[in-house]
Amino acid sequence: MLLNGITSTPSPSSIRLLRSQNYNYKLKLTVSATSASQIPTSGNKLEFSISEEELKTRGFLLKHSMEGLNLDHLNTVFVAVGFPRRNTEKIRVALKNTDTVLWVEYSKTQKPVAFARATGDGVFNAIIWDVVVDPSFQGIGLGKAVMERLLEELLQKGITNIALYSEPRVLGFYRPLGFAADPDGIRGMVYSRKQKRN
Repeated sequence: MLLNGITSTPSPSSIRLLRSQNYNYKLKLTVSATSASQIPTSGNKLEFSISEEELKTRGFLLKHSMEGLNLDHLNTVFVAVGFPRRNTEKIRVALKNTDTVLWVEYSKTQKPVAFARATGDGVFNAIIWDVVVDPSFQGIGLGKAVMERLLEELLQKGITNIALYSEPRVLGFYRPLGFAADPDGIRGMVYSRKQKRN
């Protein structure tokens, strides 16, 4: 399950085909104010599909900071889902520049098995990145648990313009969370150092 994420404010939702050096085409999904209102909530809080207590009884600990996160183990999860191996020091710098980090530790091994992070301006906009679940732990709700809580933290800060990058094959995972793909036909662009030569 290869997942990456972003969200946005009361502007139109958009999908953007992006080409990067390491991946084929990705989609950028954004959620608008209207689709954000479709996210299941109870009062001002999102309703979680699985409680932290239930996660604990299954042997999983939800973490809200980098503390205790072994970056070599995280890198192993990245590689397992198809990301290129990353320089651990660069991961550390990226995480220091990240506003919101959520990850799940499997208590038996004390290793990360699910992860997501968001960057942004802290007020209006956020982009969700690096949403991953170790293939051995996919299909049991860990990705959804991380995403629900990440969205709640962003919405609690008043951030409603949230976007994410995703492989087309996992769009169905994000739709129930309030994300919409290209509802208004808006296209974006991405900077690339590669230039066409004729």
